[in-house]
Amino acid sequence: MTQWNSTASAAARNLGRNAIFCGLTALLPLVVGPITAGYRGFAPTLGWLLMLVFCGIVLALAIHLLFDALLFRLASSHETEAAGLAAIDDLLSRMQLRKPDGTPRGLEKRIAGSRRIVWQQRFALAIYLVIFAILQLNATDGQPLC
Repeated sequence: MTQWNSTASAAARNLGRNAIFCGLTALLPLVVGPITAGYRGFAPTLGWLLMLVFCGIVLALAIHLLFDALLFRLASSHETEAAGLAAIDDLLSRMQLRKPDGTPRGLEKRIAGSRRIVWQQRFALAIYLVIFAILQLNATDGQPLC
């Protein structure tokens, strides 16, 4: 396995792990929220709507990252970097997700673009968890649940 193959495989593995971890973390408050709803009332409607919006953002970015991980796996299955990146570009153009460019981007630029999406997902997840914590504190009036 060459250097670029291992880089693409590692990027695919890391993107997949991040997407699954953040996606499951986003679903956890939606499971816990209704359980705590019976305890002194959980949240106003606006709070639930904000939670659902940010959960949707986190899950949409998780799906995007899983798709990117599959594209990097596709690239790593080819012999050369040029062939792997050409396969990605061909697939994206056939799916009509991207128009063919004259100069394709390199592997490092593609990985950097996926890392930006990872940070956007983490930021949305942090906002989501802060909203959940605020709603929990509001529901308990600052008193512990036990």
